[in-house]
Amino acid sequence: MEFFVDRQSVVRKIWGKIDTILFIFAGAAAEFALNKAVDWLYFTGRLPADPIGRLFSTVMYARQIVFSEKEKALKAIDKITSIHKGVETNRGSQIPDWAYRDVLFMLIHYSVASFELLERKLSDEEKEDVFDVFYRLGSRMSLSKLPANYAAWKRQHEEQMQEDLAKSEFTIDLFKQYKKHLGSFRYKILLESQKLVIPEQVRKLMGFSRINWVTPLLSFYKFSRLIHMDKLFKSLLLPPAYKNQIKELDIVS
Repeated sequence: MEFFVDRQSVVRKIWGKIDTILFIFAGAAAEFALNKAVDWLYFTGRLPADPIGRLFSTVMYARQIVFSEKEKALKAIDKITSIHKGVETNRGSQIPDWAYRDVLFMLIHYSVASFELLERKLSDEEKEDVFDVFYRLGSRMSLSKLPANYAAWKRQHEEQMQEDLAKSEFTIDLFKQYKKHLGSFRYKILLESQKLVIPEQVRKLMGFSRINWVTPLLSFYKFSRLIHMDKLFKSLLLPPAYKNQIKELDIVS
């Protein structure tokens, strides 16, 4: 049976653990809010109504693709394309290609950053593997101007962040919605977690300081995994409405 992502790929390790997925989610939540095309996510009203669920569904689609056999993965990618085409039809205009690339680039960046934060540094070959998976996803969606390799992606990613990100009224409103849906305590955890994985340009635009009180706790959390106490911490941190769904994400020991 042929899979979209090889069974031995580091991408499966990255997307097979709750820990890394939650940091991918946290980082994407910040960058989503800054994207100049975020108004498209407001068009249907679903994002401000349920920002956590909307972002979670995006992450779930990516994870489904990572662990599916090739044909199912391709169908899932085509479904994503079809959904967006429907939104474009309803609005009477097209989502720009750069907006799709931005989301794709986010998945690459936060996959690498989250794994390296929680586990270990990735080799150049493994980073290329991460890039290849999402390059093939973007190619299936017929996205233009995709970089040829990881090194080219890094350069293009920096350029696109300079061009495509800006703090706006949508950014401010979306973070208000995060706080409303997460509660003050979990919201603070989200902000501090974002600081650990976001690129410098995102940090500057959000006005985040370099001071982070989560870093010392992260070392303790890593230790808690060794003695199987991490589930207790997760139960305190995860939004109750999504606990069962998020627990199902942990498939790699």
